[in-house]
Amino acid sequence: MTKSIHTLVQDIYNVVQYKRPDRAIDAEAEIDKFGEAIKDLMRKEFTNRVFDSRKLRLSNLGRDDRFLWHHFNNTPKSDKIQPHTLLKFMYGHLIEELLLFLTRMSGHKVTHEQHPCDVEGIVGSMDCKVDGIPIDIKSCSTYAFKKFKDGTLAFDDPFGYVAQIKAYASSENATQFGWLAMDKQNGHLTTLIYDEEDHHSPVHRKISYDINERAKYVQEMVKGPIPSPCYEPVADGKSGNMRLDTGCSYCSYKGACYPNLRVFLYSTGPKFLTEVVNEPKVQEIPLHEVT
Repeated sequence: MTKSIHTLVQDIYNVVQYKRPDRAIDAEAEIDKFGEAIKDLMRKEFTNRVFDSRKLRLSNLGRDDRFLWHHFNNTPKSDKIQPHTLLKFMYGHLIEELLLFLTRMSGHKVTHEQHPCDVEGIVGSMDCKVDGIPIDIKSCSTYAFKKFKDGTLAFDDPFGYVAQIKAYASSENATQFGWLAMDKQNGHLTTLIYDEEDHHSPVHRKISYDINERAKYVQEMVKGPIPSPCYEPVADGKSGNMRLDTGCSYCSYKGACYPNLRVFLYSTGPKFLTEVVNEPKVQEIPLHEVT
């Protein structure tokens, strides 16, 4: 059977299960390349760290307007990135290199790794193309993985993944783009490919906007007055209290948007209350102590 992006997951599984790379592949050369990529990652982490001062990048083009406004205008963050979160990011980079290695070992063509892209002066670099299609590599939780598996990412995309890959694809005049995703908790893989020219797709309305117009809008928006909140607070059950919407609870600027925010530590994790009518009978902690 001819290999394509649609056979990629099964082809990788076959390599992992049977330990036999595609016959056209020089396995030793690919192993060396993988090793060098991992060494480069560690150098970037520990010896050659370079701070990226760009406020607008193609990777954050799809984030909510108010988030981008805060980011561009240097609003102080209400919480800092914790060591375990940094470790999670590092782990994600390692998974990305592993999946690229397995993609090549399974006989698929990987090109355009870290290829520079530009949309209306906002720049970035794509992960790669696989079999000619712009692809982002994602490691994610089981919950997030489901959106890639069932194709619903475009309907619930708080981190702007669609705009990010759409921008990379646009810079290459490509209308197809997608993701190779791994559930990092259990090793499951999936691909999700969107096609802007598929007018019958359920997601067409969500992905067919003009990314160049979005880029131009964002560059003007961040220089103007602060936008409306990304999400309104929601009722916390029947307690009478109001809490942050889930989309706000993960944002580093929640303290700037809600200066009187109170944090209560439940067994399921912190709960961010914007209005307290009935005091929760659990420990309250300062916002900056949230981990």
